[in-house]
Amino acid sequence: MPMKIGNRPFFESVDQAIHNSFMVNAVSSAQDGLRNKKLQATVGDKTLGDWEDWRKAGEEIRAHTLNHLDFYLKQLSDNFAARGGHVFFAETAEEAREYIKKIVRLKNAKHIVKSKSMVTEEISLNDALEAEGCDVLETDLAEFILQVDQDRPSHIVVPSVHKNRRQIRDAFRKLGYTGTDDPKELAGFARKTLRSKFLNAEVGITGCNFAVADTGSLCLVTNEGNANMVTTFPQTQITVMGMERLVPTRKELDILVTLLCRSSVGQRLTTYVTDITPGDQTETVDSPKDYHLVIVNAGRSNALGTDFQAVLHCIRCAACINVCPVYRHIGGHAYGSIYPGPIGAVLSPILGGYKEYGMLPYASSLCAACTEACPVRIPLHELLIKHRQKYVESEGKPPISEKMAMKGFGIAAKSPFIYKAGMKTAPIMLKPIVHDGEISKGPGPMKPWTGGRNLPAPSRENFRKWFKDHQTARLLQKSAKDKGTGERS
Repeated sequence: MPMKIGNRPFFESVDQAIHNSFMVNAVSSAQDGLRNKKLQATVGDKTLGDWEDWRKAGEEIRAHTLNHLDFYLKQLSDNFAARGGHVFFAETAEEAREYIKKIVRLKNAKHIVKSKSMVTEEISLNDALEAEGCDVLETDLAEFILQVDQDRPSHIVVPSVHKNRRQIRDAFRKLGYTGTDDPKELAGFARKTLRSKFLNAEVGITGCNFAVADTGSLCLVTNEGNANMVTTFPQTQITVMGMERLVPTRKELDILVTLLCRSSVGQRLTTYVTDITPGDQTETVDSPKDYHLVIVNAGRSNALGTDFQAVLHCIRCAACINVCPVYRHIGGHAYGSIYPGPIGAVLSPILGGYKEYGMLPYASSLCAACTEACPVRIPLHELLIKHRQKYVESEGKPPISEKMAMKGFGIAAKSPFIYKAGMKTAPIMLKPIVHDGEISKGPGPMKPWTGGRNLPAPSRENFRKWFKDHQTARLLQKSAKDKGTGERS
């Protein structure tokens, strides 16, 4: 499975992640910082107007585009080809890899530079090209760090969020780095290492934030200059895009770029918004001469026309990840998919199936913070519930133990007598596993929950008893007041 990270079962990955205190602290800190910047750049920016109006506009644009996806894909393909570019529609990840390998062979290329791209991670393009004998270099700083350390991204926007500067220093020492862990020194070393690679590369590969259908243009939204160098020095340019990542015109592009920049890193406008349009480059020195656009399906059509179509509205800002309490405690790698967090929990089962990713929709508290944060208003928490329903249906009947437990709860919840009795006896029955007023190591079904957090023990003073005592006290006070009034009169 190309998009899969690691081979551990989901709950085993979670157990390992929640005990990695450094990773949890790093993720928590990054979440807080990114979320606060986003709030300042959206609801906190009075020059922007009503943020909800922007969200509604983004939702409408994405919904319209997906509802007419066939038309806009053809328009994009025709316009890109009319300008001299080559377009290939890849039904599967394997088809995408094979087409790109074919281009590399035709060019006799051995040195390839890449800018940050989630879809190339998804289709495991690097492994395929390295198997061809190519030297493939990730030029985004975070991706470069992960490549050197043989690691995978744990966040859509900030791939190396789980690493600190000392770990980065140790990774760079594999390349002969002898400096300190000062960020300026580390960045300087990376810049020097990368620059020579740009000059020698025969092929440049990028992802695509948005493609503009009516102009045949491709748009990259970045905060580093590496993507511009990837699209400038090599003579052959290959762009890989998910088939849903397009807009009708530049008017809609302007709105979505605004939503993306403010939602992902809290900037009014990112450092670089690069437009790539193939054309007659015969008199241009610093531009590729051969353009290729690979449009990838790889399971995305599974969502079209279904309850899950809205997940294809995603603009990859990671705003949902930055507010998710589950991601906060387990990080990105525990999801076992290149797409983590709420968006990954919805998207991964669609792209990879329930057999591999059926547990991910359960990795959510259903607090709806992800839905609230999404700049294009994807109802993520509702889609997670829908996935759970579909998962149970696809896997057949639930386990007998679960079925019996739910049936027992249903009987108890319907009977006032049994429910009251359960409330009274629960503190006594659970006493053996209560420590300092909390259940920290619960048995059976409680184990996954209490393995990562403490569950407050049920109190003898439950609500029903409190309410009854409260009502009794009020009646006594009223009676005493009435009696006193009667005596005075």
